[in-house]
Amino acid sequence: MRGSPLFLCLFCMSCWVNLMPTAGDKIFHFGACRVSMSTTEIRAGFTAIKSNIQSRDPIRTLSILSHPHSLHKVKSSDRCCITHQLFTFYVDKVFKHCRTEDSFVNRKISSIANSFLSVRRKLGQCREQNNCVCGEESTEKFKQILANYEGLNVTSAAMKSLGELDILLDWMEKSR
Repeated sequence: MRGSPLFLCLFCMSCWVNLMPTAGDKIFHFGACRVSMSTTEIRAGFTAIKSNIQSRDPIRTLSILSHPHSLHKVKSSDRCCITHQLFTFYVDKVFKHCRTEDSFVNRKISSIANSFLSVRRKLGQCREQNNCVCGEESTEKFKQILANYEGLNVTSAAMKSLGELDILLDWMEKSR
């Protein structure tokens, strides 16, 4: 039994290390949910392709994510719900229709999509554990985002949504 305290200490250290965010990750609080993610990595990938993506946006007068249905006005209790909805929206609708002839741009989009998929999975698990329910306000905001998206053809809407990724990242970082 002499090895037991050492084994216990190593086991505790291993658990503690696994719970710590990896380098560059930040902890985000979306209502009752805490999610670790690297917005720095996502933002770097987006910055590398932002001008390319935004140059493909033929309609500059419409925004899918911003004012007057701003995310910045979402109640903190609804942040888990709307964040999960937005990550699902990006994974299921936006990234599927963002393909270009440029392989560099496509690789960056794929990398961002993989990050979103991982965060969506974490948010989904947290929502289930905490029984997060969407409030009326966040439901209405998300419906407006979908209406803005569905008012355009699929490719244009996807490129516009991807081009507005910095709006979503800014909102997430401000609501930390």
